[in-house]
Amino acid sequence: MSDSLVIIPTYNEKENIERIIRKVFSLPFLFEILIIDDGSPDGTAEIVKSLQEEYPALHLEQRTGKLGLGTAYIHGFKWALQRKYEFIFEMDADFSHNPDDLVRLREACLNGADVAIGSRYVNGVNVVNWPMNRVLMSYFASMYVRFITRITIQDATAGFKCYRRIVLETIPMDKIRFVGYAFQIEMKFTAIKYGFNVVEVPIIFTDRTEGVSKMSTRIFREAFVGVIQMKIGSWFRNYKRA
Repeated sequence: MSDSLVIIPTYNEKENIERIIRKVFSLPFLFEILIIDDGSPDGTAEIVKSLQEEYPALHLEQRTGKLGLGTAYIHGFKWALQRKYEFIFEMDADFSHNPDDLVRLREACLNGADVAIGSRYVNGVNVVNWPMNRVLMSYFASMYVRFITRITIQDATAGFKCYRRIVLETIPMDKIRFVGYAFQIEMKFTAIKYGFNVVEVPIIFTDRTEGVSKMSTRIFREAFVGVIQMKIGSWFRNYKRA
């Protein structure tokens, strides 16, 4: 058994799922994989099942219906904490996150980070194939988050991360409110409020070439309003570690 688990939520990722699984398992270090599939009608879960005999370190959790990114990760976090993984990762299925960077995120945690973020903006803007309006929306969203919350993370909405186990044991998952874009912000903000060392590792983000993006205006709206709600709520919350 590896000490590292990569959680990949999926919904209609049949074009990408086999390639991303094979790529992760080709890395020089063994990262186990947990796929959280939200009832993909395109057969994503069936592809995963067909690969499980070949890869014993490939795990699958199936849920009924499209329940949201945040709930998928929380499901995965709880699954990981029931087992003995020390490093738990978030990663997309669409190759926007380069699996080779898993090694670098793990090394950052081995070298003192409690949370390592694959950051698009810590060294300028490192985004490939995104339309300019999407780049600007993402970049200014992170500026907005820094302005409201006063955290210093350059890529506040990043979804490529490595957590040390202690972080996920400390954060009360049942108090995480958001399920969409704002989930990524809330997890970083909460980890920082608990005093964990959150480090940004520069990556190059490449937009998907296969499949369809799940982003929507509703998700952005949740994030915009949610950041203010999250900040106000933090004034009445105790972040002392047990």
